[in-house]
Amino acid sequence: MESFVSLLNDFLWGPWMIYGILAVGLLFSIITRFLQVRLIKDMCVLMFKGEKSKKGISSFQAMSIALSGRVGTGNIAGTATAIAFGGPGAVFWMWAIAFIGAATAYVESTLAQIYKEEKDDQYRGGPAFYIEKGLGKKSFGIVFAVIALIAMAVLMPGVQTNAIAGAMESAFGIKMWISGLIIVVLLAIIIIGGIKSIAKVAQYVVPFMAIAYILMALVIILMNISEVPAVFKLIFANAFALDSTFGGIIGAAIAWGVKRGIYSNEAGQGTGAHPAAAAEVSHPAKQGIVQAASVYIDTLLVCSATAFMILFTGTFNVYDEANATYLHQGDFGKGIVASNIEAGAAYTQYAVDSALPGFGSEFVAIALFFFAFTTVMAYYYIAETNISYLFKGKAEKLWIWVMKFVFLAAVFYGTVKTSTIAWALGDVGLGLMVWVNVIGILFIMKPALLALKDYEAQKKQGKDPVFNPEQLGIKNADFWVNYNKNKKSE
Repeated sequence: MESFVSLLNDFLWGPWMIYGILAVGLLFSIITRFLQVRLIKDMCVLMFKGEKSKKGISSFQAMSIALSGRVGTGNIAGTATAIAFGGPGAVFWMWAIAFIGAATAYVESTLAQIYKEEKDDQYRGGPAFYIEKGLGKKSFGIVFAVIALIAMAVLMPGVQTNAIAGAMESAFGIKMWISGLIIVVLLAIIIIGGIKSIAKVAQYVVPFMAIAYILMALVIILMNISEVPAVFKLIFANAFALDSTFGGIIGAAIAWGVKRGIYSNEAGQGTGAHPAAAAEVSHPAKQGIVQAASVYIDTLLVCSATAFMILFTGTFNVYDEANATYLHQGDFGKGIVASNIEAGAAYTQYAVDSALPGFGSEFVAIALFFFAFTTVMAYYYIAETNISYLFKGKAEKLWIWVMKFVFLAAVFYGTVKTSTIAWALGDVGLGLMVWVNVIGILFIMKPALLALKDYEAQKKQGKDPVFNPEQLGIKNADFWVNYNKNKKSE
């Protein structure tokens, strides 16, 4: 099983994927004239504008749900793993994929808004919807929906819950199966309420957990303030093969940085597009711009917090897989043999412990719980949205309930699997989704670009932008056509 999963990952995450996703992000950055730089002010303003409605959620709630999906174990364990196998330079490539990935997030989230639907008094949308309507090929939409459903409901929850259970057992001695039961019960209570319930939890938990984590990183940086120049030199030298220690693994630095960057910020994966479609906004570009900001928050702030805690304290190993040798072994204290420390959350635990003795395991375990738990909430919503795409009427309601039980079973099972197979299966699910989604948005990006141009034109005229797809020549945006008709008749 493990050898087959490894072979599949090698295919999905080959050089064509690594460099291809960088090229796509760069393409979107260029043709949007680097909106991720030009529209930073709009990002900050729009994320706090927009009110929720009976059918939709606010821009901030939509961003919070997207962030709950983006901010997970990838920010703690994933960042540490990237450093372990790609060296400190992997951090630079995580930053790079976040910067150009923000443009990709804009495109996919704006498309989700343009082609969203109203079903059972709530908004639904995402890659399956915009692939069908933008390309006119329902079969391609079904392919994405099935892949996303399997990935979100079966493969990927285990990555998050396994990390929670492992950290809780290490920090507090709680058996993994007990953690699994607690997580399942809490999730069951929340997901019964659907998108509204998930949004309410996310809008409070996500900002709180991110701020607390970043503050901890700042404490560690201040305690090691003299090391700032050395750490940045280490990151950039490794990223461009300018040092003798890690220069030989620049390929690994790029591969692991991009891979874990995509896993963490999800730009190109299409997951953030699902909650983006649920937002109540007057123009699709507004939510696209907000979702671009969420990529920055995830990687430039939260992932960087992990990276800095680890690098400033030196609690990391770097392993050259090609030559099966350690290039660097960190100082984990207490006479611990560095090679016995598994790459992942343990690096962050020891980093916090070095600054605040006796506090590391507990802090990281609690952070991981909140990060991973909210990610699993987002996974559920994405899975439910794709069920809604695949089925109609009574069949939809039946399959949503079936999926709830399958999802909760996968969550529990994920607590007792080994972390290696959990990550490998998560990578398979992520890789499949990225392939299908990126191919789709490459063919149907034009409406998102037209929406951006229209948004900026109306802003220049001093207007609060509103969306009329018919004026822009965008077809199959049925929700907005009906929305505008209803507005006129009011």
